[in-house]
Amino acid sequence: MKTDGKPDGRAQGKAHGKATGRPAGSPTSNVAGAPAGFDDLDRRLAHALQLDGRAPFSRIASVLGVSDQTVARRYTRHRTTGALKVLGLADARALGEIEWLVRVQCAPEAAAGVAEAMARRSDTSWVSLMSGGTEIAAVCRAASSEHSDAPPANAGRGPLLLQRLPRTPSVVGITAHCLLHEFYGGPQGLISKSGALTDEQIARLSPPPPDVDPAAVPVALSDADRRLFDALARDGRTPLAELAAVTGWSPTTVRRRLAELRTAGVLYYDVDYDLRQFGHGVMVALWLSVAPAELAATGEALAAHPEVAFACATTGPNNLFASVMCRDVGALYTYLTTRVAALPGVRTMESAPRIRHIKGAGPLVATSPAAPGRRR
Repeated sequence: MKTDGKPDGRAQGKAHGKATGRPAGSPTSNVAGAPAGFDDLDRRLAHALQLDGRAPFSRIASVLGVSDQTVARRYTRHRTTGALKVLGLADARALGEIEWLVRVQCAPEAAAGVAEAMARRSDTSWVSLMSGGTEIAAVCRAASSEHSDAPPANAGRGPLLLQRLPRTPSVVGITAHCLLHEFYGGPQGLISKSGALTDEQIARLSPPPPDVDPAAVPVALSDADRRLFDALARDGRTPLAELAAVTGWSPTTVRRRLAELRTAGVLYYDVDYDLRQFGHGVMVALWLSVAPAELAATGEALAAHPEVAFACATTGPNNLFASVMCRDVGALYTYLTTRVAALPGVRTMESAPRIRHIKGAGPLVATSPAAPGRRR
């Protein structure tokens, strides 16, 4: 699963810094206090990288109709300022892991500290402060055996998920919802709905889909594989020579292994960006209670909304979750009272605004400049 939006409301994930300077011809964002938005070429470049994060700049340039140097310059500038970054991530299902959407209620004075402690864990992503700073939302990953009633085969790895969350008297409540089915996310991001590229350009840049269902047969990673993923989580476009040094393999072996992992659906690429660059000023976690007979159809319909960065079915009384991005609160109100109101089978709705983004997609906390927002 991708880390493209979850209860972080992270998008894991998607850096977060603010671009400095305004590229020639770039529009001004409609969001108060936001940096100048990406121009048309920036948006097309971001869409191209969402399709294939390690595509050569020469191929992207050919499809976009610009020079290699222009593409390289644009990416380097945005990568340096933290406005845009490619991440290489592992699909939880392909590794036999389960993802949990966790909500932690805290006393206001302790919430930031607990959230930061959760963000430092390698098994969390999409960590955010929500609802006035009294709730933390996060995604946690764990081997499925760690959540069964039977003694896990790898019991030496530690206690159950909820027992591993920070223990403090300031935590007043914890709920966890198992992710059952992903309607939208993973290698599909909000950028994919932007319309920046034509259908013909998308076809030219899209890699072949995985050969098999990633969840069919879990893949066991070697120590070298894990070092490879650690490097890709920092920078999905890390050069082959550096990946070879990290893994101890030859560049040829690294190239072959990257292709194998992607073909098997284990490896996917995500684009992490400052959501304000696309004019999004408000992110809301949306929890819906849907009649079981309508869950699949409602989830598919919700996933098709251009405002939805991530959507999944979960356990619990609220069985459908989505990360929603809107320009401002007025646009959010319109969305909730029109598109969401028209969905079939919705019995109740709960929404929680994100007030601080702490960690996005993947296992690492962003080290780029300020992290005001991300797409999920």
